[in-house]
Amino acid sequence: MKLRKIIPVAMAIAVTGSASAAGIGVRAGTTGVGADIGWNLAPTLSARIGYSWLSNYSVDVNTTDVNYEGKLKLSNLSGLLDWSPLGPFRITAGIVGNDNKLDVTGVPAGGTFTINGITYAASDVGSLTGTVKPGKKTAPYLGIGYGNVAGAGVNFYFDIGVIFQGSPKSTLTATCGPAVPAGQCAQLQNDVAAEQQSLNDSMSKYKYFPVANIGITIGF
Repeated sequence: MKLRKIIPVAMAIAVTGSASAAGIGVRAGTTGVGADIGWNLAPTLSARIGYSWLSNYSVDVNTTDVNYEGKLKLSNLSGLLDWSPLGPFRITAGIVGNDNKLDVTGVPAGGTFTINGITYAASDVGSLTGTVKPGKKTAPYLGIGYGNVAGAGVNFYFDIGVIFQGSPKSTLTATCGPAVPAGQCAQLQNDVAAEQQSLNDSMSKYKYFPVANIGITIGF
């Protein structure tokens, strides 16, 4: 089910389930632009559901052989619990369902591509494109923060934490130029499969997605 279809249902559950103080918040940060609905569960415990997104943010990715131009797209639906034993300061944990991805396009250097150590003329490679996605579609979140969405009045809040999204995995494909012989095209496909693993290795260090968001809440 698409995240955009889940959001109205989740928000309805949040509103229905709020038996005491509640609030809404808008925020921005490393997960994009987003909003939250929160409500109190107990004197020091509250819950919130949020959604954030970002579209077409430019990111460059390099492997041993190939340079890529990337477009990052973020889409995150979160369900979090905020525990505030020390006034407005809190510990936050929960689950993030993400539809994040990075679309990449290989860029030739000096009119050539070097793929798996083999040099190809750019005209022999019709295109080299791929998509990188997190290892986990549903990932745990842990962080700290200040302020609660369900707090009365107008306040600010921030979150600092980590989404444990797992090592990203890529799919990489190439097309051959119209004049490329079948044997050379088959070799290109084999080299692209090896380059895909190289791209996975380059992205493996991003298994932890850093979260730093700040926003404003209105409680009631």
